[in-house]
Amino acid sequence: LPFSLRKLTPAPAQSRQQPCEAAPEQEVSAKQLSRGQLTTMATMRRLMHSSLRAAQPPASAALSALRPHAAQPFRRPLEGRMASGGAASQPYFRYMSAWFCPFAHRCTVALEHHSERVKYEWVEALGWEQRPNDDGTTGQGHEWWYHWKSEELLKHNPNGLVPTLVEAAAPGSGAPEPGSPRAVMESLVTVEFVDAVSGATGKQRLIAEDPWEAGRARVWADRVNRECCSPYYTVLVRTEDGERMEGFQALLAGLRAFDAELGKTSGPTFLADGQLSNVDISLIPWAYRFYVFEHYRGERYTLQRSDPTLQRYWAWFDHVMNLPQVARTLPGKERYLEHIKKYADSSARSKVANAVRRGVAAHEYDDEKDEY
Repeated sequence: LPFSLRKLTPAPAQSRQQPCEAAPEQEVSAKQLSRGQLTTMATMRRLMHSSLRAAQPPASAALSALRPHAAQPFRRPLEGRMASGGAASQPYFRYMSAWFCPFAHRCTVALEHHSERVKYEWVEALGWEQRPNDDGTTGQGHEWWYHWKSEELLKHNPNGLVPTLVEAAAPGSGAPEPGSPRAVMESLVTVEFVDAVSGATGKQRLIAEDPWEAGRARVWADRVNRECCSPYYTVLVRTEDGERMEGFQALLAGLRAFDAELGKTSGPTFLADGQLSNVDISLIPWAYRFYVFEHYRGERYTLQRSDPTLQRYWAWFDHVMNLPQVARTLPGKERYLEHIKKYADSSARSKVANAVRRGVAAHEYDDEKDEY
């Protein structure tokens, strides 16, 4: 990913953004609906989004009304932090997200890491829906799945991708709503942005204060994204076992390189002395999700704890997954397994899935070629 500061421009530009999958619950089979019914449902959904936004209900109520499946993914209540806002001087955002999305998960961890300094309201803004398959083009006996995107998300990010952070006035702060709210998008950019506006110092920073370490970390956040995260989709989306295994071996090579780099500091995180960083957050969502390989692709696709070339990686894994700001953001494993089935059976139609199906890496998706 590019990390130039021009990505933090105030306008919701047509910025490239890491795309995501979408939610499994409350999905409607297109076999049961006509095109006219689907159109009517889409219209009703748009009206519902508009009325909900105008009323500005509490975050938990808005989630329930917006999509019944959009339950808060965290393991402890966050409504107080997410909806009450806190001091007027603290940054406050409407956070366009999706519970299942590993790209958005990066931003979530950053927000939770700085939860005492940055406030937000979660908005479940992305999901899936089935569309009619009148001509049988799927060849799978069932319909493909396509994204639905909330109107609020599309308003601030025309590409309709999460995570997207939108500036807002905290409820109860007395501050007026911004006339033209600014938005920040792209997963690794949002991590840096949240860290910058938090006002944190020292080891609470996610971007090292040492410019040399900050530079090293930016290089590795990008490398982890390409070498440890993108192959995840190759293993799941490609249909030939040889191609899947090639993707798995590429992922292992990326993790072994990451393991070696961990040895350059006192660890167990990428930066010294356990300081959480953008590199750790780049990998955490996927490292947590690698368990799906064994379920959908078999034991040959399991990461082995006995692998001598991954010992620092496993020490890192055990450390970061038990950090409170990480642990409370992890989606339930069974729920996520059901969601990711769409990728494993090739019925998901997203930019990432289409790019991998086309034969390129997930991070090499093209906005035009891989549109759905």
